[in-house]
Amino acid sequence: MTYAKTTLVGNLGQEPQLRYLASGQAVCNLSVATNEKWRDGDGESQERTTWWRVSVWGKQGEACSQYLEKGRQVLVEGRMNADESGNPRTFERNDGTTGASFELTARTVHFLGRNGNSPDASGSHVSNGNGSPVNTATVPEASTKEAPSNAAPMTEGDLPF
Repeated sequence: MTYAKTTLVGNLGQEPQLRYLASGQAVCNLSVATNEKWRDGDGESQERTTWWRVSVWGKQGEACSQYLEKGRQVLVEGRMNADESGNPRTFERNDGTTGASFELTARTVHFLGRNGNSPDASGSHVSNGNGSPVNTATVPEASTKEAPSNAAPMTEGDLPF
């Protein structure tokens, strides 16, 4: 199956929600906010936040539920779920306005930055594209929400599923 890969870097807007299907399959739902900043034609600073609903399946979903917290920065790679025309799903709000639902099925999730409530969390450093380092962590073996300080970023080939 061929699909267009979508990559998001954003922050969790709420605690991960883990549930199990009748088949026993785990699915973790994340709410990820991405931000865009620019200057308009008048030189005024503008900002837009886009919310994404992300589904993470199987053991990776269980790990997200266990180790991620509201506020944590993540990098998500996966495929965007769209309507038959390839557009985001639209809906009508209670006030009559139209909204769009941006949904992504995750293939990989990389934990970036620090836990929202853990100022001392650390991991290995990689560049975020503008030369400044960001803190990354992978799924730790410990049963706490902290990643080991020597954790290296996980690649697709490292995933156990």
